[in-house]
Amino acid sequence: MNEDRLAGEADDETEAQGSMSRSIKKGPYIDLKLNGKVEEMNKGREKKVIKTWARRSTILPSYVGHTLAVHNGNKFIPIYISENMVGHKLGEFAATRTFRGHAKSDKTTSNK
Repeated sequence: MNEDRLAGEADDETEAQGSMSRSIKKGPYIDLKLNGKVEEMNKGREKKVIKTWARRSTILPSYVGHTLAVHNGNKFIPIYISENMVGHKLGEFAATRTFRGHAKSDKTTSNK
């Protein structure tokens, strides 16, 4: 059955995921400057807000319990890091667009 597949055809698992993930060989992307700031705060047992523009950085277990202010293109959104967020990207928790609702349609108000 596998021999009948076309060379350009994707696996079922890849199609279900929607996009390709980062290579396991490379590991997760971590902003070194941000990671250094968090590690320094862990050593000193400090808890203060860290501003960052590194939306693509992966959340590590050492970040749990800290508050990071992630830039959304307009302002910094404070995000408290919990255990459920580990492995996700910082940008997932700071929305860049505000949804104000769909435009009202004349069809819903007209009488038939």
